[in-house]
Parts: sequence; structure tokens; C-alpha cells
Amino acid sequence: MAQNVPVILARDVGNLGRIGELVNVRPGYARNYLIPNGLALPASPKRVAFFEHQKKIVEHKRRQVRAESEKRADQIKGVTVTVSAKAGESGKLFGSVTNRDISKALAAIGQPIHHKDIKLADAIRTVGSYDVDVRLEADVASRIKVIVVPIVEAEPTPAPEEEAAPAAEAKPEAAAEATPA
Repeated sequence: MAQNVPVILARDVGNLGRIGELVNVRPGYARNYLIPNGLALPASPKRVAFFEHQKKIVEHKRRQVRAESEKRADQIKGVTVTVSAKAGESGKLFGSVTNRDISKALAAIGQPIHHKDIKLADAIRTVGSYDVDVRLEADVASRIKVIVVPIVEAEPTPAPEEEAAPAAEAKPEAAAEATPA
């Protein structure tokens, strides 16, 4: 049976490790997936020293990103967004409100958030008020309030009777007057 081989992760890999970590993986996983996709590099003393230096740089960037994410989370904390959707009399929506709809509504009020960062367990299908989680970079989370209101469509009012009939009758008379007798 093959022994595990050491590799240095060039990027964060789910369920394996973070960038710069030295991990042991099966040779086939390293040879066929991690290395060709640029997710890892074969470990050597020179690369280990290089990635030790890179870890410090990455950690500094990670702290900056986390600080920015926390600042952003404080900005959107407690934000209330109203989303309008067509609904029936019982409050059930014709369709649903998704994370893309919420993202558009947030952008309209000057708080742009990518739709992938808005976490909904299921699409919203009824009128009401909902608390929605927003996950930002560096594992920072916040919560916003989404209020779904029904679109009120005005009943079409019947148009007042126009005087189209007398106008239509006037045209033949005008044509008759124009012809010499």
C-alpha cells in the first residue's frame, strides 16, 4: 500500500487545510487532483521555507480582510429591506423571493451584497417578515431583516365612453364635402 506524500497547500482546500499548510495526502489525490488544479505543490525544504514566509503575508491579508468584513457586518447589521412580490389573497406568493431578489433590494439601498453571500434555507414563499443570514469573507456573519409585501395591482377602471363614434362619422362627411358635385 502506498504511503502518504507531503504537499504544501497553495490554496484553501475544504476538509483538508488552509493555504501554506503542510499536509499528507494519498499519492493519487496529490498527483491527479491537487497538483494539476494548482491547489498544492510537492513539498521540498525550499518550498516549505518559501511558504513559511508566504504564511506571514497571507495571515496579514487575512487579518485585513477580517477587519473589513467585520466593518461591513456592522454596517448591514439591522438593515431592513422591503421586497415586493405578487401574492394571492391568502398571502402566498406567485413564485418566491430568492437570495438574488434580496441582493437586488440591498443594492438599491446602497448596501451591495453578492447573492451567494445571502444564506436562505429555502426560498421565501409567503408575505411576511424574515431574518436572513449574510455570510461575509473570513467567516464573518451578520443578519438582516427582509419584509416581503404583496404588490397591490390597481383594478383596471373602465375607460369613459369616448366620442369615437361621432369622430368616425365626421370623416365621411368631410370626404363628401371635398368632392365637387
